Amino acid sequence: MRGAIYYDGFNMYHALDDLGEPYLKWCNLRRLGELVARGHAKTIERAVFCTAYFPGDHGKRVRHEAYVNALAMVDVVTRFGHTTTEPMTCNDCGRRWDQPREKETDINLALALIEDAVDDLYDVAFLVTADTDQASTIKTFRRRFPNKTIINVVPPGRMPSKHLADLCHGKIKLSDRHFDECALPAVVQMDGVKTVYRPREYDPPAGWVHPDDRPKKGGTAN
Repeated sequence: MRGAIYYDGFNMYHALDDLGEPYLKWCNLRRLGELVARGHAKTIERAVFCTAYFPGDHGKRVRHEAYVNALAMVDVVTRFGHTTTEPMTCNDCGRRWDQPREKETDINLALALIEDAVDDLYDVAFLVTADTDQASTIKTFRRRFPNKTIINVVPPGRMPSKHLADLCHGKIKLSDRHFDECALPAVVQMDGVKTVYRPREYDPPAGWVHPDDRPKKGGTAN
């Protein structure tokens, strides 16, 4: 059985941010896909990360770009949306400002999953999101590809959506442990491609050991 995994970047980012362990954000999403797939698919043929760059915070943009570059080196495809602004008004003081909003992430996630099914790149799709807006994507998938399987993968700290779970063939709940086990190294390199260094904001806690240096053990993501 061939697997493919599709990440709702912002849904996952905010779940990780709420955990208060920034080093978990420096995660090898292909390796995470392989961990998730255990017991469901033998391979991960494709890993897709849907996101968008936000304006305004230079440091955050640099970290985001570094992460995207590192993911490319471990064979993760990034599909970009864009950002726009919406006028906002404070109900208490009347102050007005333009609030950045991401656009296209949801539709890029849906399109990537459906396009790859059309191209028959996988047998099992793993959809990483807790956003119920993807219910329509799942319904379309089930209707158009009855011989394929879709599993909802819930980001850590998020309540599983019964609506999504009822539509999918299965559900996997992630925890901080899964991201810890799939951390990228401090330096990510590929022959002929520039080296990417982990931003210092994503440094792990003192005494932490990279998963490649730990004793090997089995297990599934369920």
